[in-house]
Amino acid sequence: MAYYEARPQRILLPVNPLFMAGTLIAALIFNLLPWPGAVGLPDLLALVLAFWCVHQPRKVSVGKAWLMGLAMDAANGALLGQHAFAYAILAFAANALSRRLLWFGLWPQALQVFILLMGTQLIMLAIRMTAGSPFPGWLYFLGSIIGALLWPLATMLLLAPQRRPESVDETRPI
Repeated sequence: MAYYEARPQRILLPVNPLFMAGTLIAALIFNLLPWPGAVGLPDLLALVLAFWCVHQPRKVSVGKAWLMGLAMDAANGALLGQHAFAYAILAFAANALSRRLLWFGLWPQALQVFILLMGTQLIMLAIRMTAGSPFPGWLYFLGSIIGALLWPLATMLLLAPQRRPESVDETRPI
């Protein structure tokens, strides 16, 4: 299939707001788990926020991303506002790019999500270093790469409840 050919599109069911909130809370809990010495852990909350901002830009806004970031800052004991600011910028950029991003396949989307996740990490790093923290090393950015590689899996899992069954009813037009 050539890059410019139309991909078959499926009609999705409306998203359940409880499912959306549950995935955001589960990602927040994943981020808050103690991972001593772990290198390259993706910021799962940033990934799920980006996903919902791309797929449901009217339901996940900059304000909700800000609140999730404040929860991360308060729970982590981090510099108050670093996650909130970074997640708000991520949500704004993902909302702005949502229509464009959905035209691409999963791997080109993952490349663009990598740029969003890297920008989020750079914002948090700049805030931390401005406050006096040392540079954590280049492996700090491995989380963005792994997060982008998880994008196709996250897309399949998070869209699964919205997919219609493959069976076709001949009496219905859609």
